[in-house]
Amino acid sequence: MKFLCLDCDAPMKLHETTGPDEGSLSVTFRCPECGFRVAMLTNPFETQMVKSLGVKVGAPAGPAQPFEQLRSALARPRPDAFAGAAGEAAAAAGPGCPFAATVNEGAAAPPAGPPWTPEAEARIERIPAFIRPMARRAIERWAAEHGRATIDAGVLDEARGAFGM
Repeated sequence: MKFLCLDCDAPMKLHETTGPDEGSLSVTFRCPECGFRVAMLTNPFETQMVKSLGVKVGAPAGPAQPFEQLRSALARPRPDAFAGAAGEAAAAAGPGCPFAATVNEGAAAPPAGPPWTPEAEARIERIPAFIRPMARRAIERWAAEHGRATIDAGVLDEARGAFGM
């Protein structure tokens, strides 16, 4: 994703990042042609969501590795990646992409999260499907940071309050 200066039609460059202070993150972009600046400010929940996705703001530390994004996506396959009639046979054979082992030689499996109570599972199912995996990871990360071994309704309420929801 890039931001373009409307006046110059030039790609804006990352100028400054601050935070996260009290959960908020500020990112400023600047047009190299005319100097116009624009800022983006996230609230604590948005900052947590961005962190849970593994998004890094700013220029990469080194040169991009070949297929870097593909490798990271295959290392953490979506559970619904092969959903549907054709995917049921693939799901029975095993999770993830059949080529993942070739691309991710030696990649470690993601750690399993803490157990969820049936009540907590029912509540997380009410979250829209497109954001549910991200919400689940954010809640699991919050629970781990606060020493919760099991995710129940109380943990969901506490995490929701901490995220400002």
